[in-house]
Amino acid sequence: MRDARAASATLDDVLDDPALAPSRRRRGRAARALRTAGGRLGGRLAGTRLGGRLGALRRGRRDPGDGGPRRPPWQRGDGFDVRDLLSEAVASVGARPGRLALTMLGTVLGIASLVVTIGLAQTAAGQVGRQFDAVAATQVVVQAGSATTRGGQERATGRLPFDAQERVERLAGVEAVGALATVDVGDAEVTAVPVNDPSAPAAVSPPVVAASPGLLEAVRGRVVTGRFFDAGHDERGDRVVVLGAGAAERLGVTRVDSQPTVFLGEEPYTVIGVVDGMVRRTDLLQAVVMPLGTARADWGLLAPQELQVRIDVGAGPLVARQAPIALDPANPDGFAVQTPPEQSSAREAVQGDLNATFLALGAVALLVGGLGIANVTLLSVLERRGEIGLRRALGATRRQVAGQFLVESVVLGLLGGVVGASVGVMAVVGVSLVQQWVPVLSLPMSFGAALLGGLIGLVAGTYPAVKAATLEPIAALRGGL
Repeated sequence: MRDARAASATLDDVLDDPALAPSRRRRGRAARALRTAGGRLGGRLAGTRLGGRLGALRRGRRDPGDGGPRRPPWQRGDGFDVRDLLSEAVASVGARPGRLALTMLGTVLGIASLVVTIGLAQTAAGQVGRQFDAVAATQVVVQAGSATTRGGQERATGRLPFDAQERVERLAGVEAVGALATVDVGDAEVTAVPVNDPSAPAAVSPPVVAASPGLLEAVRGRVVTGRFFDAGHDERGDRVVVLGAGAAERLGVTRVDSQPTVFLGEEPYTVIGVVDGMVRRTDLLQAVVMPLGTARADWGLLAPQELQVRIDVGAGPLVARQAPIALDPANPDGFAVQTPPEQSSAREAVQGDLNATFLALGAVALLVGGLGIANVTLLSVLERRGEIGLRRALGATRRQVAGQFLVESVVLGLLGGVVGASVGVMAVVGVSLVQQWVPVLSLPMSFGAALLGGLIGLVAGTYPAVKAATLEPIAALRGGL
């Protein structure tokens, strides 16, 4: 009872100050409500500016200017400025570290997800762009031109020479050239062992393709075992073949050190190698490849059908102009040249799709973080109804009450934004290191993500702040005490 009377006497001193409580009616109602509370306000207001002022009054602190009766330690007429607002908000935010960590967790995850998704989208788009440059932007295909006659038949307007590889590989910007053509073997089947069994089911033979020695490098292939044929095999017309990885598996050829043989009908051909890769012509993985000279001598090949040219990035237009002239100076219009597509349009399309997908995921994560802040701030308003009522009874305006809760939510959002942006940047760098990518991060985006956390806190705390400001002092004191 002595504590209750002491608290009531102290609050009387506060409520009698006209600078703090301009309305006598409001002071009377607040005093009657507070006297019934006893000493239960001390724990709730401990550590705040208001709690310090009440404690000073309770200890009988006097004004330093005179030795008269007790008076509040603050100067009369001193308003609740921005510094007071920030100190009260920071003290309230840090009063419960556990809740602070859990509340920040939603914003941290949201901002981190946004930074990770945008960073990985930009990094992935850069990787796609580099792959685009390595494959599509460095490939030129030259074929014999064709025209349609009046009768609707299509006839060739040009013919690739057998030495097309030597003619084109001397051009500027050309890295590798390979000529190839499909070989018509008629009814001859490709087998590993000739078996004449009329009752055996018919098997689909691998296609037969003729190529120049430079084809492997031009289509980015690699030798799995053995070797690829060279210019000597081509000039002599040797009966040697190279099998694609798929064709070798179908024919049961796994080693070439014993010089295995495949048969085209009744004609034997020695397998000297097995190849894989063939990034630009994956269909060759299922084919049997022989030299152009061999196909010309054994199967009557008339001319190559296609020229695969690997070029430097950006050399497409130059090679497209010069290749037909190098192949046939008298009839350069007799060839059709396929050049790489424009890098800008293809790359922008890929980046746009990736950014749209990842931004949608980031937006969902941010929404979850904002809802978490709004929920916790609203819960804080309900728990601190007594404190809100006391502040309103002591003369705090609705704007000041709303400002305090709004600043608290902004501080929560900023803290979560800074931590989340840091976590997101580290995640992007970590994933890039594991995948051996070059991380692409925008510095304005990283700082903007941290500030975005404060904006989310501002939006999420608007409704709880308005709700706190609209509470009536007496109702808040009765419900919160």
